[in-house]
Amino acid sequence: VLIKHSADVNARDKNWQTPLHVAAANKAVKCAEVIIPMLSSVNVSDRGGRTALHHAALNGHIEMVNLLLAKGANINAFDKKDRRALHWAAYMGHLEVVALLINHGAEVTCKDKKGYTPLHAAASNGQINIVKHLLNLGVEIDEMNIYGNTALHIACYNGQDSVVSELIDYGANVNQPNNNGFTPLHFAAASTHGAQCLELLVNNGADVNIQSKDGKSPLHMTAV
Repeated sequence: VLIKHSADVNARDKNWQTPLHVAAANKAVKCAEVIIPMLSSVNVSDRGGRTALHHAALNGHIEMVNLLLAKGANINAFDKKDRRALHWAAYMGHLEVVALLINHGAEVTCKDKKGYTPLHAAASNGQINIVKHLLNLGVEIDEMNIYGNTALHIACYNGQDSVVSELIDYGANVNQPNNNGFTPLHFAAASTHGAQCLELLVNNGADVNIQSKDGKSPLHMTAV
């Protein structure tokens, strides 16, 4: 009805979101099907640099993701932090969406501005099924972000013990130092919820005496 009365399908709200962004975030597939033919592009970004595909992936709307891809959505479009739709789907644990994006050519090794891969994103938020899926695809398990942190570092710091267990079982380097010489054990020791992770690391060969570049052992970190 609104469109029949000349409503602007390209109108933006205070966050620069168009009706398509809102439809994508809210699983309004029928609405999107009406709007898309009137748009010059489905890849318009909002204030945060996110496209409709970002919003659909973030919210786990598989049907919407399918529609947007069929209508020419850029699968590797990145937001202002260089995060792709795949980063967001991985972080939120939407396995079907992750699999669909990868099957359509999403770059599994993509990195955001801080060097976080989809594996880092999934590990940080405890998304064990995504972690397993990515590892089964053969992603580099010890890939580092710009700080030198691997997915294991991130999972340890966030107390994601099931992810830590999976990464260790898959062969992650438990003694991998980051740019400052901190290992996953340092991170587990420094974390307020890393006790289980610390135990997993020690039981799997983590060096309890290893020192960072400024001479701190994991024991020092427990006092931080």
